[in-house]
Amino acid sequence: MSAGLLSRDSLASSQGGVWAYLSPSRLNTWLTCPLKFKLVYLEGHRPPTTASLFLGKCCHSILETMYRHRQLGVGLDAADLSRRLLESWAEMIDQEGMRFDSVADERAMQKQVGDLVGAYLNAVPPDEPRPLAVEAALEAPLVDPRSGENMGIPLVGVVDLILDGHEGPIITDFKTSARSAEPLEIVNEVQLSCYSWLFRQAEGREEGGLQIRSLVKTKVPKVEIHDYASRTEQHFRRLFSLFHAYLDALDKGAFTFRPGFHCGMCDFCQTHCRRWNG
Repeated sequence: MSAGLLSRDSLASSQGGVWAYLSPSRLNTWLTCPLKFKLVYLEGHRPPTTASLFLGKCCHSILETMYRHRQLGVGLDAADLSRRLLESWAEMIDQEGMRFDSVADERAMQKQVGDLVGAYLNAVPPDEPRPLAVEAALEAPLVDPRSGENMGIPLVGVVDLILDGHEGPIITDFKTSARSAEPLEIVNEVQLSCYSWLFRQAEGREEGGLQIRSLVKTKVPKVEIHDYASRTEQHFRRLFSLFHAYLDALDKGAFTFRPGFHCGMCDFCQTHCRRWNG
């Protein structure tokens, strides 16, 4: 991959206020609750790292290490990855500001990460092709495909993995989940469509498909691979409708609360949200 591909450092250096760029995570936060978006991205409130989020980031980090070695033609087995997890554990704790209630809890978390990564190694095909890209940071201008309007803000995103497929490159995203279930495509539509748009702008060709690889935190860890078709014109019409609504809200400074089932998982539910008067 070439055009539109950034290093992590250059992507980080481009980050600024809400008008500097748009990302799938920003858009999804706004869709979930505009007030939460305001608290996080305008007022700078950062909720603490939860155990679930920390586990997911650790799994991502180890899988990134594995696939970066595969790009170089170097295979890492379960023992290699277990050793690298131990070597990087303290640094990951410091980076995320993670706190454990006890040493036993910390060791249990470490074992859970190792078990999930081991399950992943057992689940992926042994003849999986060498990665085309790993943790690819992409950026592209937002130009409405219907009107040709340049919306004046870039879209940025980091794609976990891109593999070669029979019909073209497969855009792959890693997730950790608490239960086994087929993820509804519409729940992940924003993220998948954003990644597709970024890939097409960078490469000038369509993806062959998209995948979500879920590391499931069941008693016996398992991995589920879910395939989705490449994006259509309708997907992008829907996506750009969201972009327009998002930018209109930023322009108007409209950040109302949006109560729903997600409130029970929000760190601001009993604090900032309770104090909000509208």
